[in-house]
Amino acid sequence: MTQEFPTLTNDLLLRAARGEQTERAPVWVMRQAGRYLPEFRKTRETHEFFEICRSPTLATEITMQPIRRYAGLLDAAIIFSDILVVPQAMGMEVIMNPGPHFTDPLNTPADVEKLPREVDVEKELGYVFEALTLTRKTLAGQVPLIGFSGAPWTLMMYMIEGGGSQTRQKSKTWLFKYPEASKQLLERITDICVQYLIGQVNAGAQLLQVFDSNAGDLSPYDFSTFSLPYLKRIADEVREGLKVRQLPVVPLTLFAKGASPSLAASAGYDTIGLDWTLDPRDVAKVTDGIIDGRNITLQGNLDPVVLYGGREAIEREVKRMCSAFHDARGGACKAWIANLGHGITPGVDPEDMKFFLECVHKYSAVPSS
Repeated sequence: MTQEFPTLTNDLLLRAARGEQTERAPVWVMRQAGRYLPEFRKTRETHEFFEICRSPTLATEITMQPIRRYAGLLDAAIIFSDILVVPQAMGMEVIMNPGPHFTDPLNTPADVEKLPREVDVEKELGYVFEALTLTRKTLAGQVPLIGFSGAPWTLMMYMIEGGGSQTRQKSKTWLFKYPEASKQLLERITDICVQYLIGQVNAGAQLLQVFDSNAGDLSPYDFSTFSLPYLKRIADEVREGLKVRQLPVVPLTLFAKGASPSLAASAGYDTIGLDWTLDPRDVAKVTDGIIDGRNITLQGNLDPVVLYGGREAIEREVKRMCSAFHDARGGACKAWIANLGHGITPGVDPEDMKFFLECVHKYSAVPSS
């Protein structure tokens, strides 16, 4: 059953995601509801991380914190959750202390058999859907609501490594030692991601982002073998599933950090996220026309560390970023969503985040001729 929600009053993000020219770049920030905000830290004093994720009321409150603080400056809310709720739904225990830790990671393909063959996504992840619905209603149409999932390769990496890893040695060994078993696991994760993302739209998400944060750990060949096919499946099957259910076919964004932009673009998403090591002018040259002859929307890509550099540096670097994205689109503000090149980090002064947003508003607008 389709939900009834308040009318959206700011559709800048959705227009940019569809490749349209906009009066300025819409802007949001990965991890915008996070530890840099004192109100977030206050909530965390009395609530464990995944407790917040599993409480629709708390998840909505955290999601709304930056929207309230930066009223009129942010053009999207992103639901407060974590990519690792998918492995949890698959029966794996994950604790956050302070980073993610799997109590019983996968060591060999035989360990996969300990996981349930079928996952009831509605039962296991219904709390995310409830949070999305409550947040969408609480937003009252101010800005669109973004839902998200981790990508299969990135989720598999965590499930095998048992947490963060500098070398990804254990998970990448699987790809070379157990290639078929790796593909079977990636298929199972993909099945869940597809259901999960469709469920998020049903619950109120207006744009979906898939985070392949560890894409850059794979060679182009290995990315094409162990990540790209599953990213394509997600894009194709989510769109088809939305049509079948008569749900809005929302824009899809892929953030494949460190992957070749042309490979990422070939996955078929409406938008690809760029980290700060990429020049949008170069990316546009190799991605425009890859899918159906259209311009793929680009998202990004200020280095998050710039936010520690002081107001003069923030303004200078935002101006430079805006100029590069305008150049990539022939002088127009078109098919671009402003963001950082990765998530905002905990030590950022919230007032410097505000100044970043103000600078994007100011310098991303192209004067009409």
